[in-house]
Amino acid sequence: MGGIRRPTTPGVYRPHHVLTVCDERSRGERSRAASHYLPGSAAILLRSTMSVFVSLQAIEEAADRIGGVARKTPLVPLVLEGHGRVLAKCENLQPGGAFKIRGAHNFITQLSDAERYRGVITYSSGNHGQAVALSAGVVGVKAVVVMPTNAPGIKVDGARALGAEVLFEGVTSASRKARAELVAAERGLRMVPPFDDPWIISGQGTVGLEILRECPEVSRVLVPVGGGGLLAGTATAIKLQRPDAEVIGVEPVGAAKMRDSLAAGRPVTLDHVASIADGLIPVRPGDLAFEHVRRFADDVVTVDDDAIKTAVLQLFRRGKLVVEPSGAASVAALISGTVEPVVGNDTTTVVVLSGGNIGLDLLARLAGRADRPVVG
Repeated sequence: MGGIRRPTTPGVYRPHHVLTVCDERSRGERSRAASHYLPGSAAILLRSTMSVFVSLQAIEEAADRIGGVARKTPLVPLVLEGHGRVLAKCENLQPGGAFKIRGAHNFITQLSDAERYRGVITYSSGNHGQAVALSAGVVGVKAVVVMPTNAPGIKVDGARALGAEVLFEGVTSASRKARAELVAAERGLRMVPPFDDPWIISGQGTVGLEILRECPEVSRVLVPVGGGGLLAGTATAIKLQRPDAEVIGVEPVGAAKMRDSLAAGRPVTLDHVASIADGLIPVRPGDLAFEHVRRFADDVVTVDDDAIKTAVLQLFRRGKLVVEPSGAASVAALISGTVEPVVGNDTTTVVVLSGGNIGLDLLARLAGRADRPVVG
């Protein structure tokens, strides 16, 4: 498949396997959070770190928590020649235009009254920022979003329209994270991580819950990979219930941080990233997300920008679906042949369309094949 395949025991948690994941919350907050994850020895506090995998219970509780704000998006049939039955999980139809509302709302609704009073901040290429702004507005919390200077206008305008204060910093995830941390310290704001947090991963895991509830016979699920939170949560939710189902992550060739991290056996930071899929170009996967992907996902593959462009246009022209480049990476893996067809007449592949925030100008440029990659 062009990716990294690793021996795994899907769906099995070994309490003696300790993950060391940075967690800047207070001891009390970590203790409260631990109750949402695996019980007993599975929730291990190690000095100033938390060592957990999110549990199916945590994901189910997240589903209840985000109900009424995040939508249960449909599975829509796609016609992709040679690939049998293919269903699209349409997260492009979420409020805010992307799956990010799931994790953001699960996180913000669990904050203390004092944290809500002070407000929240995040750093984002766009979709997570809009989700935080939307959730904050629902809860009645002020929100600040740090975006890259080359963020798509549709995402900047979306965050502002939802009431967020938008700041700009650099073109890499590392630079905007540093700016967000500085502003958070200056103003006393609560950071809402874009992907590397148990509450975020649990929220994103509700995508997997919905896939299995609507299509329990699913054979394979393809998931776009940015920082890894969506793949981590979706793979966990599916493998804890259907360990025989295959879960594959898809990221751009020009931002293959998860693939390279899996090959190295640890999270690595890329020196340079470039892709038209602006939501998939963090320079490093989240530590906690990486550990979940390493344990629960079957593979991570890469696709080039030409395949992503073709997928965006095919979804628009044939499927009548408006999907941004980042959201179309899963389909790009199929139409490019990076992921081979599933053998058998009774097989079903689900492709997660993670977002739909694409401007008409970019869609027109894609149709004219006159675009340039976003560089970070």
